[in-house]
Amino acid sequence: MNYRLYLVTDREILKGRDLCQCVGAAIAGGVTMVQLREKEASSLAFYETAKRVKTVTDHYQIPLIINDRLDIALAVGADGLHLGQEDLPLFMARKILGAQKLIGVSVGTVPEALLAQEQGADYLGVGAMFPTPSKQDARHVTLATLKAIKKSVTIPVVAIGGISRDNIESVMTTGIDGVAVISAILQADDCQNAAARLCKLIIKH
Repeated sequence: MNYRLYLVTDREILKGRDLCQCVGAAIAGGVTMVQLREKEASSLAFYETAKRVKTVTDHYQIPLIINDRLDIALAVGADGLHLGQEDLPLFMARKILGAQKLIGVSVGTVPEALLAQEQGADYLGVGAMFPTPSKQDARHVTLATLKAIKKSVTIPVVAIGGISRDNIESVMTTGIDGVAVISAILQADDCQNAAARLCKLIIKH
């Protein structure tokens, strides 16, 4: 599984553009995984959006991860689920989803990372690394903590939170497996070019 450049969606920053078109452009630019995040959508709207996005990710053979919503992940046959610290317990999600689906967990400390690995997480999302408008209440994680988390586990580690072209190289020096971004791609006028430029910086490490 390639976690190198992990796109998390946020329709609010698309400036009226079509989500599926932006996701397709981002994948063409080098995005290797997509997480659909719909915090404000109704269940029906989330389901309909997930079906449309999955058509795009299936076309490019890129994994689609659903944020928080186990029911939506099951309903559309997504490749996995991403859980926060306040979401459904990992063991229960695994029991329902089965062993073949990916489950990622958001962590911010070494103990949280070790627990998630012990409980069967496939990968970790660590952050927020930098201030981010998409999650203003997020706790801050230092580069030292990110490096310590990476050293403490054997599963892939993806950094998230305010990552941009200006700071991505400092994050990659910690030895992590990839970065998750939102605005660094989706706020750009050209999502494909934005993704490609991030990929070049990631590949250097």
